[in-house]
Amino acid sequence: MLSLHTKIAHADVVDDVLVLPYDQRERCRQRARLESGAEVALFLVRGTVLRDGELLTGEGGRVVRVVAALEPTYRVLCADATMLARCAFHLGNRHTQTQVGAGWLRIRVDPVLKDMVLGLGAHVEEELAKFEPEAGAYAGGHGHHDGHGGGLLAPVPLRQKIHRPADL
Repeated sequence: MLSLHTKIAHADVVDDVLVLPYDQRERCRQRARLESGAEVALFLVRGTVLRDGELLTGEGGRVVRVVAALEPTYRVLCADATMLARCAFHLGNRHTQTQVGAGWLRIRVDPVLKDMVLGLGAHVEEELAKFEPEAGAYAGGHGHHDGHGGGLLAPVPLRQKIHRPADL
């Protein structure tokens, strides 16, 4: 079985394709099946999220392209930017993974969240789509490919001082 363990930026030849839904692209240790039918083992750094189009390599230098699978989602559309921001705020307040697009939000299918954004005045469409939620403020890059490169969205404290009553 092929073992994949390293992300690479570029390859002249791609040997196979790995199609995964988002919940499997968040897992760092798993077995999966390539488009060719071959079984692979993924051994990635903890916290790694695989994004659509990324390349993986492993033993023997074989290269595999990651493809985000189509999965059931809700596309949230709003009449104006204020309503869109309000929906994004309330989804974020519930720690909901959300993909942000030009004038829309995408979330996983969840009837409770659908009712919430409908109640805020949004329009919700069910669709099969590639789900690429935002990575979060402390993740190593944006949750989407915008061509501006990675980097942290917010500073990460090197060391957090924990105050305990015994420290006084």
